[in-house]
Amino acid sequence: MFSVAKEKIKQIVSVAVEEESSISDLKNCKEPFLFLKKQEQVFAYITLNKSIVEKLANDNFSQTAILEQAKSLDSVCYLSEQISFPALFQIIGEPFAIVKGDDGKPMGYILREDVLAQLFKQENKSGDLLKILLSSIPMGIFVLDKEKRIINCNEAGLKMIRSSADKVLNFPGESIFSGQHIHNVFAAGKTLLNHLEITNEMGVLVDYSPIFGYNDEVEGAVIVVQDLPMVEEMAMEIEYIKDLNKDLHAILSSIYDEILVVNAKGELIRYSDNIIADFWQVDLKELIGKNVLDLEEQGLFTPSVTRLVMEKKRKVSVVQETKTGRKILAVGNPVFSEKNELDRIIVASRDITETTRLKSELQEIRKITEQYKKELDDFKNKDRFLKKLIYCSPKMERIMNQIRKIAEFSSTVLLYGESGVGKEVIAQAIHELGNRSHKPFLQLNCGAIPENLLESELFGYARGAFTGADKNGKEGYFKQADGGILFLDEIGEMPLHLQVKLLRVLQEQEVIPVGSTTPIKIDVQIIAATNKKLEKMVAEGKFREDLFYRLNVIPIHIPPLRERTEDISLLAFHFLQQLNEKYGRNYHLTPDAVNVLEFYPWPGNVRELQNMIERLVVTADLPAIDAEFVGQFLSVSFESKKIKPVITRVIPLQQALDDVEEQLIILAMNQFKTTTKAAKALGISQSSVSRKYQKILRDKNSKLENIPSY
Repeated sequence: MFSVAKEKIKQIVSVAVEEESSISDLKNCKEPFLFLKKQEQVFAYITLNKSIVEKLANDNFSQTAILEQAKSLDSVCYLSEQISFPALFQIIGEPFAIVKGDDGKPMGYILREDVLAQLFKQENKSGDLLKILLSSIPMGIFVLDKEKRIINCNEAGLKMIRSSADKVLNFPGESIFSGQHIHNVFAAGKTLLNHLEITNEMGVLVDYSPIFGYNDEVEGAVIVVQDLPMVEEMAMEIEYIKDLNKDLHAILSSIYDEILVVNAKGELIRYSDNIIADFWQVDLKELIGKNVLDLEEQGLFTPSVTRLVMEKKRKVSVVQETKTGRKILAVGNPVFSEKNELDRIIVASRDITETTRLKSELQEIRKITEQYKKELDDFKNKDRFLKKLIYCSPKMERIMNQIRKIAEFSSTVLLYGESGVGKEVIAQAIHELGNRSHKPFLQLNCGAIPENLLESELFGYARGAFTGADKNGKEGYFKQADGGILFLDEIGEMPLHLQVKLLRVLQEQEVIPVGSTTPIKIDVQIIAATNKKLEKMVAEGKFREDLFYRLNVIPIHIPPLRERTEDISLLAFHFLQQLNEKYGRNYHLTPDAVNVLEFYPWPGNVRELQNMIERLVVTADLPAIDAEFVGQFLSVSFESKKIKPVITRVIPLQQALDDVEEQLIILAMNQFKTTTKAAKALGISQSSVSRKYQKILRDKNSKLENIPSY
C-alpha cells in the first residue's frame, strides 16, 4: 500500500519538477501546498487542492497516508502562507513543531520524533539547544539513546530522583527506572503512562515515550518524571474535590426543596434527588442540557423564575402554578463570575399547595378564635360588671331580669327613680348586657350643661357655625355614640326647643348639626333618666307630650334604698371592702352597726350610703365600727324625722309586729345604751328587753355569716 502511495507522490513531485516552478512563482497559488526538501534543497511541492485529495481517496489512500510517505522524503515540510495552523494540524494528525525563519515568521513544521532524532544525530552541534529545551520544562526529563543509556536530563529530574548528573549520565536507564517498562517501550514502541515508582531514594510518577527514527524504528526514549509530593498534592486536591462533591450531593439530597442548577443560557445542568411529584411530568434526566425557558412556553409552569433572574440579574421569588393546579414557590439565586457576568442560576422550589391550604384554614381558625376571644371578653366584661351590681332584694332581682330581656333590643328606655338610686348603673348594665356592648356608651347630664351649649354638645356644629367655634367643626354626642348608647340623665331639665330636635332624632334617626342643613344618619339607642314625674310636667306644659311618649317606650322604676332594706348590708360591706383595699386598712362593721344602718331611711339612697361608709372609715379610731359610732352621724337625721315602720309588701300581722318590735328595741338600746333605761322607755320589763335584744343579735350574727365577701 505504502509503495503505491510513494509512486503517487513521485508522480505529483515529478510534475512539479517538470514545470520548473520556483518558490516565488508559487506565492500567488490559490491552493494550499507543501514544499518538500531533499538534502537541504527544496526540490518539489505538493498542492493540497480538492482534486488531488479526491484522486488519492479514489485510490483508497487517505490524505494523511500520502503525507506520511511525503514526510519520509525529508525531515522538514515547508508551508505556504495560505494554509492555517489548525488546518495543518488536522492534516498531519500528530504533534509537530513549527519551524521559523530568520524573520521570526513560521516557514514550516517538523514532527516531534524528527526533532529528537535530529538532536541525537547532531548532539555535538545542538547540545546547547537541547539543554535549554530540557531546562525550560518544569517536569523531570530523561533521554535514553538506542542502547538504553541516559544521554541527557534536566535539573528538575535530578532533584526528583535525589541524584546528580555524574551518577546518571551514560548509566543504563534501568539502574534508576523500571527495566521492564524501558524494554517494553523499545520492543513495542508504545507509550506507558502513570507508573508509580517508589524506592528509598525517590517517589515519582513516570511516563515512558518512544523516540522513532525515519524508518519507524525506536531510536531512543523519553522518560517524564513528576515528583510524588506534587502528585500527592494533586491527588489530595482531587480527593478534596471528590469529598466536596460528595458533601454537596449529600446536602442536596437532604434538602427538602427541589434544587436545580441552570447555566447562563438557561440550560439545566444539575438537579437534586428531591423532586416535586407531579410537577415536571417527565424524567429530569431527559431535561439535562435542555433550556428550561422552553418549558414555560410549553405551558408546563408559569412564570419561569429562571427567565426573571436572567432579566433582572438579582434574586427573584415567584409562586408558579402548574397545569394540575399545584402552587410552587420558586426562588432563583444568580451566581456571578469574576467578571460579574451571570454564570449560574440556582433554583430552589417547594410545593406550597398544602401549605397554602393550611394557611387559609389557619386564617379562618384565627378569625373564629378572635371571634370567640371577643365573645369571651364580652362575657368577662359582663360578668365583671354584674359583680358590681350589689343587690339581693326581690325588687332589684325583678328589675335585673327585665334588663336582661330589653338589652337584646334597641328600644328607648326611660329610667325613673330618686337621686342616688343608681340609674346610671342600670343604664350601663343595659349597655354591657346588650348587643351594643362593643360600641360607645356616652352619658350627658342635661341639667349640668348651660342651655346655650347643650344643643351644640348634643347635635354638634359645622365649620363657622358661630363665633368662637372650632374651625373644623365638632361632632355631637349623637354622632360620637353612633352604633352605641347615649344616656341622657335628668331629661326633665332639657329646654322645650331642644325637645323638638330630640323628638326628630328619635323619629328619623338622623341629626342636623348647628349651622348646617345636611342631615346625618345615626344609629343610637337612647336611655333617658329622671327623678321627676314627667306626667305632671306634661300636664303643666313643661315637657312635650309627644316626646314623653317617645321616651316612655320601656319605663323602669328603680326603688329607693329604704324600700329594699335587704340590699343595705350588702352595699355597706361592698363599699367598706373597696375602701379597705384602697387604703390598706382592715375596718369592719359590728352587727349592731349594721342594724343601725338598716333602720336608717337613707333619703340620699345608695350615694348617701357610700358617702357614709367612707366617712366612717376616715374618722374611725378602731378597726371595729360599732353602732354607737355610727349613731353619732345618724342621730341628727333620726331626731329630725319621725320614723315610721316601713312595710314594703303585705305580710302576716304577727311578722309585722315582730319587725316593729325588733326595730323599737334596737333603737332604744342605741339611744339609752342599757337594758334598764330601754325597758323604761318602751314600757316593758328589763328582762324582756334583755332577752329579746340578745335574740336579735344572734339572728344578725347568723345573717352576717351568710353574706358573701366582695
